[in-house]
Amino acid sequence: MKSYSPYHSPFDPCRPIGKKFYSTPPNLYIGFQPPGMEQFDPHTALRKGTLWPAFWDYYENPYEAKG
Repeated sequence: MKSYSPYHSPFDPCRPIGKKFYSTPPNLYIGFQPPGMEQFDPHTALRKGTLWPAFWDYYENPYEAKG
């Protein structure tokens, strides 16, 4: 997770937003696929949507009702 603080002008009538958080996908940090990368077994790969653990990133749906 990364974060940033949006600029808030002293003349802005609205209250400041505060810190915003976002995540970046892991494939941004791997320039090429090295040979012999670790792989998920086929059943796990189908559930996670990728064959390689290095490219898997957990995603939490912000619109899903928490209950």
